[in-house]
Amino acid sequence: MEAKLAPPEALPARAGFLLAQLGRAATRSFSDALAPTGLKPPHTAVLVQLRARGAMTQQALGDVLCKDPSNLVALLNDLEEAGLAVRRRDPDDRRRHIVELSRRGATRLEHAERALAAAQDELLAGLDEDERAELERLLTRAGRASGTAAGWCHGE
Repeated sequence: MEAKLAPPEALPARAGFLLAQLGRAATRSFSDALAPTGLKPPHTAVLVQLRARGAMTQQALGDVLCKDPSNLVALLNDLEEAGLAVRRRDPDDRRRHIVELSRRGATRLEHAERALAAAQDELLAGLDEDERAELERLLTRAGRASGTAAGWCHGE
């Protein structure tokens, strides 16, 4: 017997379900938008944090991004190989690495942010400026309260 798909009106139209659908669409859209820049969303997140916070230890960067150290090393290897980030030994503690954004990384990040802004405009085309601001406020509040969203893992 062939399984029948539920009609759209039968699907649960709860906020979490809708957020999950929108999240999948956003992930696809943002990945596609970043492709011409040679970046992926996780690489972009690293570059954004380095620009916002300046040079920092690799461990601190991993904490801010809520990344497992081995996953962060893979991202940093990619970024360093592309000349977008620089890792150097901490002169005060040779066991630690300091990571910073390179000039090339800052330039690439600017291109990526323009591409992401265009993708977001397309994704949220049905909302006016006030509605977008309200959506951002609500999602930020919900993410902080749940502690599960990226960037909120340490109560930021």
